Amino acid sequence: MKNLYEKSKIWFAIVWIVCYVIGASCADELSMLVNLEKSFTVVFLAIMAVVAIVWMKKDGRFDEFGLCKAEIKARELLWYIPLIIITSCNLWFGITANLKVHVAAFYILSMLFVGFLEEIIFRGFLFKAMCENNLKSAIIVSSVTFGIGHFVNLINGSGAELIPNICQVVSAIAIGFLFVVLFYKTKSLWACIVSHGVLNSLSAFAVDITNAQQIIVSAIVSVTAVLYALYLLKRIKCHTA
Repeated sequence: MKNLYEKSKIWFAIVWIVCYVIGASCADELSMLVNLEKSFTVVFLAIMAVVAIVWMKKDGRFDEFGLCKAEIKARELLWYIPLIIITSCNLWFGITANLKVHVAAFYILSMLFVGFLEEIIFRGFLFKAMCENNLKSAIIVSSVTFGIGHFVNLINGSGAELIPNICQVVSAIAIGFLFVVLFYKTKSLWACIVSHGVLNSLSAFAVDITNAQQIIVSAIVSVTAVLYALYLLKRIKCHTA
């Protein structure tokens, strides 16, 4: 893995993205086959997370990939209030608890791992690799690929319909844009990792909503994320990523 990273940081990121998307999808399928949703997924994601952490620690790259304290004070980031609003979106129309305890546990654990891995891969590996040559392209590619990756829900048997999935992709691109700006400005991924993991985990307690409600949520989340990102770009002094 070290050799691949030193040879090409971009291909290193691409390999991680491919392994993550294909591996997680296959693990989801295996989990469904044994009628224990997210069971294999948790194991697969945990292994990927451990591999990433061990490699970063061994090579002393925690700070490089954002596993460090933010350099910007919370008040300059509006105390992360817009981020908290976005994170709560799955509960806007109500709360339910109809999952069995073990299913909910597997689901929440898998979503926390997803939050960690997707931030490390898309914001850490991919963005860091690309921003060395072109910062604007790095921001765009990191945001868009993160959003497009959610189209996998249309083909992996999750049952996601077209309109909700499109809304999810649009929201993911906007949130991806916000997360990459947060990382660029603060040099830390922790706010992104935590909010991403919590946002995904709270979906376990979300009630079913109509397509119209889904569009409303997507619009509010997307606008909030983009405006917050633009505020950070203008307000926060530029830092080298």
